[in-house]
Amino acid sequence: MTLTQTMQQLDIFADSRDVALRNDVLETLLRRDALAARTALEQLAHAYPDDDALPAMASLLCELERTPVAPITDFAALARARCHLEDEVAPAARRVLPAQAVQSWLAPCWRSLAQRAEPRVFRSAEADAHAAPLWLRAGEWVAASAAVERIESWWRMAAPLAWMAEARYRTGGLDAAWPVLVELAWLAPARFAGLLPMLGDALLDVLRSRFDAEFAGAGDVEDYAWFPAWLLVVKPSLAGWLAGARVQRDQAASRATALLGEILRREHEGNQHELVNLREALCHLHAGLFEAYMATRNVQHR
Repeated sequence: MTLTQTMQQLDIFADSRDVALRNDVLETLLRRDALAARTALEQLAHAYPDDDALPAMASLLCELERTPVAPITDFAALARARCHLEDEVAPAARRVLPAQAVQSWLAPCWRSLAQRAEPRVFRSAEADAHAAPLWLRAGEWVAASAAVERIESWWRMAAPLAWMAEARYRTGGLDAAWPVLVELAWLAPARFAGLLPMLGDALLDVLRSRFDAEFAGAGDVEDYAWFPAWLLVVKPSLAGWLAGARVQRDQAASRATALLGEILRREHEGNQHELVNLREALCHLHAGLFEAYMATRNVQHR
């Protein structure tokens, strides 16, 4: 055997040992076995002190070894704990763990923080400092819903309404979420628009793209307040699902949605005189929406 061949074999052995030691650490981290992970990490650090995975692995091990249980009611303390998970632990998990294991590994971390945040009272000025969004991060949809329901008049505030919309979607799908999604669009169009990509629902994505292309609005995010009313124009079969939304009479887009629901009912009854009055009221609320509605009726009656 030549010297070159001997050196190549040694390199392969070294690489194999490097991989084996790293895999030992990963295996114990995935099992959430802090004691075994500490031993495996020390072995890797001793043999390969310059291994670029060491900092991320050490961060995950430290998180396993931390076992805080004290309730958190202070805004700043909860913000620091959340930032720690978002800015340190989550990137470390994405750095060294298999992609398919990252969320499941982080879920207990978020669950622990959510449990500690349960006593904190919701405040609009510090909306994200609450247990509900932490339960969502943990994938605990029922717990998130329960946390929202403990907030007085949660349906009148953008953040809790968005949390409930996501929780309802995760537990019951789009049909269960429609009423709350509709209310969110009326109350906080920007928050509604931001939630849709997070849900990743194929039908919602198609409808949003079509709305963006077709709706005659101002061209800004506030147009999404009219999304529910537009839905009744292009997909009247959704009327039953949207009917569960709480109508907000102080908002024109909400009144327009309720009005379109009434128009759809009167169309089935055939009361033309009443329909004329209802359609006139819709035109006063939003001319572009009225034109879109009449275009579908003109096509049907040609």
